[in-house]
Amino acid sequence: MGEEKDLAAGRNLVACFMPFLMHLATSGLSKKTIQNHVDNMWLLGGEIIRDLNEDPPLRKVAAEQLIRHVIHEDGGPLIHNGWEDDQRSFDSTCRKFHRFLTQSQR
Repeated sequence: MGEEKDLAAGRNLVACFMPFLMHLATSGLSKKTIQNHVDNMWLLGGEIIRDLNEDPPLRKVAAEQLIRHVIHEDGGPLIHNGWEDDQRSFDSTCRKFHRFLTQSQR
């Protein structure tokens, strides 16, 4: 947790992430792969919180809308202070999360 004002937004993001994380837990992936996706989801949440701090009116936007705004079929947002390999891994998780959200809507 960074700041107290981020706590509510963080909880809302985690609530949106949980169905995907539970899906991963039952997917048969290795523990290491699942942990990598969990770490990337933590990073996604951090990037969204960073956006909220840079643009305070976004705090009024629902967590699901914030997520759908930053992830897409090609990946996720550019991560701050990350290496190319980190970005590639992060984008892979964001693509997988995007597919999960898209299939869940059907």
